[in-house]
This record gives sequence, structure tokens and C-alpha cells, in this order.
Amino acid sequence: MEIVQNNTEPTPQHDMEAVHTAIEDERNVRLTSSELAGLWVSWMESSIKERIVTYFLKIVEDPDVQQILEYTLGIAKKHLRIISEIYSREKHSIPIGFTDDDVNPDTPRLFTDSFILSFLEEMARSRLDGYSTVLQMCTRTDVRKYFTECVADPAEIYNRTVSVMLSKGLSVRAPYIPVPDKIDFTKEQKYLAGYLGKQRALNSIEISHIFLGLQRNSVRKAMFIAFGQVASSEQVKQYMVRGKEIANKHVEIFSALLMKNDFPVSMNWDSGITDSKIAPFSDKLMMQQVRTSNAVLIGAYGKASSVVRHDILVDFLRLMAEIVKISEDGLNILIENSWFEEPPQAKISVH
Repeated sequence: MEIVQNNTEPTPQHDMEAVHTAIEDERNVRLTSSELAGLWVSWMESSIKERIVTYFLKIVEDPDVQQILEYTLGIAKKHLRIISEIYSREKHSIPIGFTDDDVNPDTPRLFTDSFILSFLEEMARSRLDGYSTVLQMCTRTDVRKYFTECVADPAEIYNRTVSVMLSKGLSVRAPYIPVPDKIDFTKEQKYLAGYLGKQRALNSIEISHIFLGLQRNSVRKAMFIAFGQVASSEQVKQYMVRGKEIANKHVEIFSALLMKNDFPVSMNWDSGITDSKIAPFSDKLMMQQVRTSNAVLIGAYGKASSVVRHDILVDFLRLMAEIVKISEDGLNILIENSWFEEPPQAKISVH
């Protein structure tokens, strides 16, 4: 008698994905609103990244930085290709995004290699956060597979960038604190206090959020200076000046919090900007890049809700309100100039 053995080994993940994709194809599963949103945002982000990195590759001098830029450009092109294939199957119109008209790679050098590295670090950090969020909102197999790759891509860019920055002495590490040798539990409500009486020292979570806020606003300040320096529209120029002032204010607040706790503060990317007055990017592209940066910072400040000392939590909330306001004003400029490309939306119901 032939004995038939059941194969109880789990099916490899890629085989399961192939099965699910085949089933979904047979059922003609449509893209959900979340999937449409994620793909559209990814297209726009990859489109703008492709243009910015194209310019960076024209001006870069350090071969180590050049290698990261070439890898990053390849990732942007890969993302655009995959989304285009999905759009083609769905008969979805291809977004315009950003074109050759939005970048002039033959202009003089506006950014130094050190700033390019800090820009890449922040870009990878923000996309890693954004893609991991989108992945959690998707269900269709091919879309989940795409965003799973998207999570891995900025992680690789981030790791490569930080490694190069460390090798060149450009990476600024977060402050060090003593390693705990025992476990404590909070027994008094004054642990939360920050306005009256003696303030406790910052805990590691609070330091992390404050330091990240300092990092991001240092890069933003330099970006605003550069964009304001080359913007052709007076409206855009004044917006960049305002953005620089707000970023500088946030840098000063976070620096003061760290210095008050005797942590060293040494972070200034202003020197990464040259005195060129010739714009490598269109005003439309620069405004969109700032809008993305605003959205990322709002999200970062929102995550700081895990901070428990009252004064620091209030700082993050009021600073977030400032970014929400300037972000709205920036969106109005995009709309006024017909630069805002609409994302997919539901049909309007009239009752």
C-alpha cells in the first residue's frame, strides 16, 4: 500500500504571493482609495526625487557621495516604472509630477557635498517612515509587495548615507546618557511637571525627539536659505524667508532644551549653501519639496506625544501648530499658481 505523506511545510512567501496575485487577477480586484493614495504619493515623491538627484549628480565632487546618488536615482526610476506598470493595468492616468522643465542641472553649484549627504539622510528617513505607514493601509498583493520593497529601499539609502557621513566625520550623534544599572518606577506625579518647581532631567525618549527636531530643522533652515536665494517669484522668495525664520526659531528652542541639560549642541548646515543666485529648480518644485518637508515635520512632532514632561509636550504642540499654518500658506501658493496636482478623489455627490 502506498503511503501518501502530507506536506506540512509552509509555502514560501513568494509562492503565496503568486497564488494570491493569481486569485486577485481572476477576481479583478480594484485598487482601494488607500492604495490609490499611496501609489500617487509615491509617484510624486519619486518624481521630485529623480529631478533633485539628477542635479546633485551634476555638481557632486566626492565619489562616495556620487555612488549613493546613483543608487538613489536608480531607486526613484524603479519606483516610477513599477507604478507606471500598475497604472497601465488599471487604466489609471499617469500623473505629471515633475519634468525636465523643473530642473536645470547645468546651473552653478548651490549645495556642497556635505549638505547633499544631510539632505539624503533626511529624505531617506522621511520616506522610510512614509512607506511603512502606507504599507499598513494596503491589502492588494501586488501593491503590498511594491511598498514592502519601498520600505527596504530608503532603509538602504539611509544606511549607506550614514556610513559615509560617519567615515567623513559629518554625522552628528545623539547625546549620550548613562546606561541604566537598575530598574525604577515613577512614584510621584511631579515626574510629569515642567513648569513649577525643580525640573527632572530629560529622559531618553524626550532627548530623542528633541534631537531629531533639531536635526530636521537644521536641514530645513539651510534648504529655505538656498531656495529663497534662487527663487524667481517674490512670493516664493518671501515664503522661503519666513520658513527660514521659523526653522531657525525651532533650532534655537531645541538647542536650548539640550544645553539646559548640559548636552553639547553642534549642528549647522548653513555653510553647505553656496552664494549662487541661479536656480537649479523651478519655483513649483521647490514649493512642493517644502510642502513635503512640512508634512514630515508635522508627523514627527505628532509622534512626540510620547513625551511626558508637560513643558516639552506643550513645546512640540505649539511648534506643530506653526508648521501646520505655514504648510497651509504654502499650499495656497501652489494652488494660486496652478502648481498643485490633485490626488485621486471620490466623485462629488450632490443632494
